[in-house]
Amino acid sequence: MGVSYKSCFCLSCAKKYVDDFVGQVSRVLHGGMNYYHIVLTIPDQLRIPFYRARHDGSLLSAFMKCGHECLEDVVGTVLRRKLKIGTIVVVQTHGRSGHYNPHLHIIMTSGGINEEMGSWFDLRFFKYEIIHKKWQYHLFRMLKSHYNSSAVDKLIDELWKKYPKDLVANVSKGNVPETCGGLARYPAKYVASPPIALRRIISYDGEYVTYWYNDHMTKSRKVETVEVDVFIGRMVQHIMPKWFHRVRYYGLQATKTFEKWSERDEGSGA
Repeated sequence: MGVSYKSCFCLSCAKKYVDDFVGQVSRVLHGGMNYYHIVLTIPDQLRIPFYRARHDGSLLSAFMKCGHECLEDVVGTVLRRKLKIGTIVVVQTHGRSGHYNPHLHIIMTSGGINEEMGSWFDLRFFKYEIIHKKWQYHLFRMLKSHYNSSAVDKLIDELWKKYPKDLVANVSKGNVPETCGGLARYPAKYVASPPIALRRIISYDGEYVTYWYNDHMTKSRKVETVEVDVFIGRMVQHIMPKWFHRVRYYGLQATKTFEKWSERDEGSGA
């Protein structure tokens, strides 16, 4: 009989978790609607404040809500209307190297509802650069409000000066599978996978672990060897606070509002 540890570090649990996640997300996706997949990152200088608060889920919760509010602002600005959009937000704290690098994977509806008019407005082509500027504003404002600290205020002010035009964020323009199951499986790998997959571990001699990863900056494979305690530390730092929900639904994708607007969305030909 297999042993289950109820964690993304347990490979036997991961498969079941992915299947459950896919089923859950598939049930809340709007039939016939197109979605965007967007990745929102943070500057390197902000990783330390996030890391220090890694055992307190309130910062990550504010981070996730901030991502939704940013994209709702983007859609409203582009379409020049106050709209309610839908997002499924997944928070991931590790980068490819295993270091602490919090960022958001977001599945966003391709448009939104104007609640006063009861009408759907479709978001077609728009300049992705607008997300960078909006994300900078919303992220920095959220951090200042969350910490209410002179040290954090100083850091944010320095970042405003360093990035005067906008905050460089990764916006994925890749194709997201159109079917509900395929779309739901797209973020599932970020939810259930461990920071370093077994296939990327080259060797372990009892004292050192050698593993590889594809570097974002150089676009090449890098090999790193670290002491086993360092390797374990890089893995366990990504364990979420107890009862923390790393997948959240906002706006039209939230359970309470989904049924209210789904029939109207479909009837409008979204």
